[in-house]
Amino acid sequence: MSLTQPQPGVPGIAGGQALSQAQTQFFIPATASLHERRPRTLKHGDSFAVFDHSGDAISGPGSPEGFYHRDTRHLSHLYLTVNGMRPILLSSALRDDNAMLTCDLANPDFLGSDGRVEVEHDLIHLRRSRFLWEGAIYERIIVRNFDIAERRVSVGLSFASDFADLFEIRGMTRLRRGTMHEPKVEEADVLLGYKGRDGLERSTHLHFDPAPAQLTAEQALFDVSVAPGGRCTLFARVACEQMSEVDQPLPKLFLKSLREAMRALQVSRRRSASMRSSNDLFDAVTRRSVSDISMLSTGTEYGPYPYAGIPWFSTVFGRDALITALQTIWMDPAISRGVLGYLAAHQATHFDPAADAEPGKILHEVRHGEMAELGEVPFRRYYGSIDSTPLFVMLAGAYLERTGDLQFLAGILPNIESALQWIDNHGDRDGDGFVEYGRLTDQGLQNQGWKDSHDSIFHADGSIAKGPIALAEVQAYVYGAWQAASSIYRATGDLDRSEAYLARAVDLQDRFDATFFDAELGTYVLALDGQKQPCRIRSSNAGHVLYTGLARTERAPMVVATLMAPASFSGWGVRTIASTERRYNPMSYHNGSIWPHDNALIAAGFSRYGFQRQAAQIFEGLFAAATYVDLLRLPELFCGFPRRRSQGPTFYPVACSPQAWSAAAPLSLIQASLGLGFNVSSNEIIFRQPTLPTFLDSLFIASLPLGAGEADIMLDRLGDTAVVKPQHRDSRVRIVTIA
Repeated sequence: MSLTQPQPGVPGIAGGQALSQAQTQFFIPATASLHERRPRTLKHGDSFAVFDHSGDAISGPGSPEGFYHRDTRHLSHLYLTVNGMRPILLSSALRDDNAMLTCDLANPDFLGSDGRVEVEHDLIHLRRSRFLWEGAIYERIIVRNFDIAERRVSVGLSFASDFADLFEIRGMTRLRRGTMHEPKVEEADVLLGYKGRDGLERSTHLHFDPAPAQLTAEQALFDVSVAPGGRCTLFARVACEQMSEVDQPLPKLFLKSLREAMRALQVSRRRSASMRSSNDLFDAVTRRSVSDISMLSTGTEYGPYPYAGIPWFSTVFGRDALITALQTIWMDPAISRGVLGYLAAHQATHFDPAADAEPGKILHEVRHGEMAELGEVPFRRYYGSIDSTPLFVMLAGAYLERTGDLQFLAGILPNIESALQWIDNHGDRDGDGFVEYGRLTDQGLQNQGWKDSHDSIFHADGSIAKGPIALAEVQAYVYGAWQAASSIYRATGDLDRSEAYLARAVDLQDRFDATFFDAELGTYVLALDGQKQPCRIRSSNAGHVLYTGLARTERAPMVVATLMAPASFSGWGVRTIASTERRYNPMSYHNGSIWPHDNALIAAGFSRYGFQRQAAQIFEGLFAAATYVDLLRLPELFCGFPRRRSQGPTFYPVACSPQAWSAAAPLSLIQASLGLGFNVSSNEIIFRQPTLPTFLDSLFIASLPLGAGEADIMLDRLGDTAVVKPQHRDSRVRIVTIA
């Protein structure tokens, strides 16, 4: 994801379109805290919706609420009233599987013409049930009367669409927009339309059942009479399409679509292994993680692809999906296949400086909105990430190791080779043996690693590093890519190339250690700048060096100790940079905050080098953080303030939630804790020095797939270790424990 943007008024903006002079970055303004709003989110395919706890979307400056399709907000306002007043919120619940949002509401006091209470509060109950399916919101409102007398009420639904581009909502000001169409109003339907400057027609179709007593371009009013103890049901559908006749009654269509939506989520969950443990709260956290990944995963012709996060990043991101796939591959390899297939099909094949594209490079991001189509933002199909390409090769190797699916890999082998060639031909910009980034135009992202905010790469004195920048973790990903390439070529029978890439990996380890390790810091430097001067910063990036195995064994104890020192480890997790650094700010995006996915990779690195106790500390910190978060959902990031007794973490104001790689973090932490790996050639599920954190006495993994077989496995904590107890397994599957 990106918080950094080009300077305004630069050449290349399509049609001479310039942006507001106030805009100097692709940033997300913190005019309002998402945590304060505690939004409820739904997603399916290329559509998502953000509502408040009452189920409303209240338009206004800084509000991200609404219904979105392909980066355009198709419904910016939705507001429920009863007798012209907002109902009282009783509860708001999102199903564990994310299939449906249910809001329970009650009437406020209704006053008569004399100013006295005519109907007391809490006599009329309204239940809003809502889900998202195939580009449409379906809503059912059940009105119940708990009074002893018949009650007649007016139920109103106000609505509007601004057809705003997502980047407008993120804070960018456009000097020119397209044209709003005159609304079309029929007996039970309203069509709102907009023609963008890109020539595309965008529309929002609202359909009601029964037909409202009054319907305008802004509001539907229903006159409802409810007998004592009786109920009345209203339905609404909001679709991103031209007005067309609904082919069946809306109540029937509501139930049919709900069944299909729930069935799709069930199919997604059944595809992977499942878990239960001795800790009910942990089970709830992992259920939410799995459900969030299922919801964020969009079906493509190549398989499921996890979109990065809601609301700002609900689209294809390369880096995010690749890391999410690596985190979840042990339980659901289908995600990895879907990610690899999609990114291979959309790999860059030619030079395009405006898109930071070079042959062989893997996507950073795809956008479909009007501003992307016009070139007002460079992200229509954008390749400005330095790490997506080596991560793509890493994931290909991990997929082969996990599944043995050489047939699929053979189909994308040309793409893997192109990615490897990009590393050599374009990744290493100055021929020094390290991979650096530098944007091809001043419209591209200034920083192109995962810490992509404008001030995230700096020197010890706080000065911003000038590129090209060679990041520590990117060299680690290149090392992982070459190790993966060696495995892939060995599997295809090309032993010469296999040995060549293995030798290159060994050589990189030697050169990296000599250049990046800083004994005084006790860790690897953050990066090398364009003058090959080290950015001597204690950062979380060093944990990624452990994750891929690039670190020499003798360096690991010092790196682990540095990352777990109080300056870096807050109690909740490892900070992006240590609190001793000049630019440390626990409320920043990348300079002192805590990212769950970052910590999951660090914990996996700790486990790789045998530091299971420290990995368990990270596991415990993130689990504890999740228990304080609404819906038990780890957000994109939270602030890096020290952990305080009996208090939860401090939240980052505009963090996405759910976020794919954050949702995947608890699942990755389980793998790291168990030292779980696979040898598909010998049908082995392997546990290396398995442990369980102190909050788990036991863990049961059901239907863990391996090849054509699967296994059910129980693990019980015994002191500092975990005892592996196979419960059921296919005769073809072996369980191996390495102490």
